[in-house]
Amino acid sequence: MKPNKNNFGRSYSQFKVGEKIIHWPRKTISDSEHSLFCLITMNHHPIHIDKIFAKKSKFKKRLVVGTYVFSLVVGMTVRDISGKAIANLNYEKVNHHNPVYIGDTISSYSIIEKKEVSKSNNKNAKIKIMTIANNQKKQKVLSFQRTILIKKK
Repeated sequence: MKPNKNNFGRSYSQFKVGEKIIHWPRKTISDSEHSLFCLITMNHHPIHIDKIFAKKSKFKKRLVVGTYVFSLVVGMTVRDISGKAIANLNYEKVNHHNPVYIGDTISSYSIIEKKEVSKSNNKNAKIKIMTIANNQKKQKVLSFQRTILIKKK
C-alpha cells in the first residue's frame, strides 16, 4: 500500500492554537544507535561511551547524548508538525530536564502556541510550537520551542 502523502504534515488551517498533538510512535533508544550517533558526531565524552567511567559518575551509567535526544524528538514530530513546512525557522528554549539512558523509551507531544501570517509574505504563515518529551516513567526529559514557516493556503 502506498503512503498517503496528504496525511504527512498539516496545512495552516489544521493548526489550532492551544491544541495538544501526541506524536506516535514512541522510540526506545538502543545502545547501537546511540554509539553510532556518538561516532558520527564525534562526541567522545566518556559519560556517553565509557561504561567504567560512567559507573563512577553520579548517574552510575552511560548517558544518551542530549543532541541525539533532541534530533530524535524533532524527527518524531515531522509527520504531525513540519511535514508540509517550507522551513524550520528556529529552535529556542531547548532544555534537558532529566537524563536519558540507553533503553529508555521516549514519547513526545506538541502544543500549538501561536499562528500568524508572515509579515514579509502574506502567502505564508508562522506556527510556534512547544514540544515536550518524556521517558517511560513519564519524567520530562526535553522541551523546546520552534517556529515553522508554512504556506497559508
